Amino acid sequence: MRYVAAGGGRLAPQAQRGIANLARIAGDFPTALAAAFTLTWTSRRHRVRGDILWPQGDFTAAAQALRDGRAEAEQHDAPGKRAIAQTRLALVTAFTDPARADEEIGLARQYLEPLDQRATVLLNHVAVRAALLRTQIDVAGLPWLIPLPETALAFHHTIRGDHDDLAATITRLRDATTGGDFAYYLDAAHFMAGLPLPSPSATRWLDSKDTVRNRWRTLVTERQERPRSAR
Repeated sequence: MRYVAAGGGRLAPQAQRGIANLARIAGDFPTALAAAFTLTWTSRRHRVRGDILWPQGDFTAAAQALRDGRAEAEQHDAPGKRAIAQTRLALVTAFTDPARADEEIGLARQYLEPLDQRATVLLNHVAVRAALLRTQIDVAGLPWLIPLPETALAFHHTIRGDHDDLAATITRLRDATTGGDFAYYLDAAHFMAGLPLPSPSATRWLDSKDTVRNRWRTLVTERQERPRSAR
């Protein structure tokens, strides 16, 4: 990919996006973001940035990047790219603003309905009902999606104080990321629960580890402080 990207040919933007995505999957966020800043709208520059920013707990910046990606897709009449950006925006909103999440999820469904994007449809379901997705993901042959619903479940159990369910979820998340891919989700699960990491992490965050930890933990405590009727 680096060879193709350096060549500057027709496939260079796709190769550069591949570099960004592979670095993100490996938890090398500085490399991922540097690659993302070289992208164009056709290589989904804003969506890639959103995917990099929200694991940092920087949900405001991530949501703005995804809204920018959606707007750019609309400008260029690219319904597939618009649907993917909106789906990711719905996911971010489900973490941060449950009162608004239904609206964003509904819009994602509207955009997805005429399309054939199985992975994106499943991603949208994460924002709705993470606990029922594992079987669907296995059947669809998309095991790389598993860490995401497990992270959403960890968030849910942490907010509710369901310690046994949280421990079981973290165990499944550890198993799903044992190869190193998406291991930053395991870090985030510990951060949101206020737990120490069980071993040194290879994740390279954009900010300090303590900054990322505080963002995730603050997100949880703010949700816990809301009236139960608002959850």
